[in-house]
Amino acid sequence: VQDVATGRSRGSSGDSESHRRWKEETLKILAEIQAPLSLLLLRLCNWALLKLLNRLFLNVQLHRGQLEMVLRAAKTPDVPLVFLSTHKSPLDGLLLSFLLFSQGLGVPRVAVGGQACSSRLRALLSRLGGIFLPLGTGQTRGKQDEGLPGAVLAVYIEEVLRSQQPLLIFLEEPPATLHLSAPAREWLALVYRAVRDGAVPDVLLVPVGIAYDIAP
Repeated sequence: VQDVATGRSRGSSGDSESHRRWKEETLKILAEIQAPLSLLLLRLCNWALLKLLNRLFLNVQLHRGQLEMVLRAAKTPDVPLVFLSTHKSPLDGLLLSFLLFSQGLGVPRVAVGGQACSSRLRALLSRLGGIFLPLGTGQTRGKQDEGLPGAVLAVYIEEVLRSQQPLLIFLEEPPATLHLSAPAREWLALVYRAVRDGAVPDVLLVPVGIAYDIAP
């Protein structure tokens, strides 16, 4: 991040002023990507989700054998878990987060795809563990402006993996299932880059998914 910012500020007058500007921009980009987790919102969401599940579904079944394998894998030292999931319903993110959290795997950081959402919904999902591509990435930013957002995002993913926070990536975006989505490619490329650059020695890719009799 510092290398990119230094390159952008080269030739500008006032090193301290330039440093302040790119620091503010870096913090702004980071705020677009994530927000601190809110334990209060997590508890409220878990309570509300239990009520919702009781109304929507007759039961939710977990494969105990596969769950035990994941729990054993989570104990591997210095190797973060990256969950890769299909995406059949808008409820998948909340439901998988709830299931992983309830089984003692921590609150996963959920990579949100390219779905449009309001600023309020984005803020709420961020507090519940959602992470986003920086606003306008690959769309409205010019080539000169893509360097810093990309660098901040790459460093953030490295820190998530280094701290062994579980990461959940959806490979599809409804209704275009069975096709790897463009946001998924970007998230996977960031994970690959973190391993390639030595930020983490390895990652454990864990396929997960939810099957519905009738998708809500």
